[in-house]
Amino acid sequence: MILVGGTASKGLTRRLAQIMNVEIADVIIKRFPDQEVYIRIMSKLADKDVVIVQTTHPDENLFELLVLQETVRAQKPRSMTTIIPYFGYGRQDRAFNEGEVVTASMVAKMIQRTTHRVILVDPHKEYITDFFDIPVRSLTAVKPLSERLKDLKPDLILAPDIGAYPRVKKVAEVIGCQSDHLDKHRINGETVEMEDKELKVDGKIVAIVDDIISTGGTMAAAIKQLKSQGAKAVYAACTHGLFIGGAIEKLTAAGCERVIATDTLEGQFSFVSVASIIAEELQGKAPKGGAKLSKDAPGTFDE
Repeated sequence: MILVGGTASKGLTRRLAQIMNVEIADVIIKRFPDQEVYIRIMSKLADKDVVIVQTTHPDENLFELLVLQETVRAQKPRSMTTIIPYFGYGRQDRAFNEGEVVTASMVAKMIQRTTHRVILVDPHKEYITDFFDIPVRSLTAVKPLSERLKDLKPDLILAPDIGAYPRVKKVAEVIGCQSDHLDKHRINGETVEMEDKELKVDGKIVAIVDDIISTGGTMAAAIKQLKSQGAKAVYAACTHGLFIGGAIEKLTAAGCERVIATDTLEGQFSFVSVASIIAEELQGKAPKGGAKLSKDAPGTFDE
């Protein structure tokens, strides 16, 4: 097996290579002055099992992945697995209004054309795997996130809304503490209104866990509510830390003591790595029931 790391997932690729003790391909990736991407793979990949690691956000990283796949394919590898730590466009998973396209499905069709199988980490909705017509696995970062949060000794793991509660319940079970959820009303893409809910958090340490922190509006509103109820400390944790539109400033202003994210999106707050769960999957050691296989037939390249 040999790894091919995209520019958006260099750190994760290195960690994965260390855990699995495998080689990272020598790849040249650069941008021309007009920002078009140039890729050249120096390593020989013919008849090898190749694993590409690349987050597909923002758009230039998605296109970089497509070029990487095509460049690998040209060398005729024995197999190609594409790992997408953060699946861009995953939140446009259905047509919300007339005249829209389901972009998550469109992106899936683009990616599957030149790979044999796909591995995702905490996609926004599990049914995103159904958009692929090749073998696809959906992994969860619950285990590594739980291990990190356990060190903070939280009294309560909280979901910012009912949709995030199944993940939060699993985290709380691993840590061995209580769990609950808040209720929210979204006003627009950046503004949410949290419904009042008495949680009895006075003097307690609370960790709020979600799949994505984007603008931070939902998380900040949740933190404010907890602090107003007397929470001793509030931590914000997520798998995918986008942190756009002044998100960190919002969280800090709301009273958040610490922000924790994984390296599906690599940045200042990527304190947790998902390399271990990906390695388990690639080595066939993932726990049964811990990942979803949407299709049974082996993938084949379109000709």
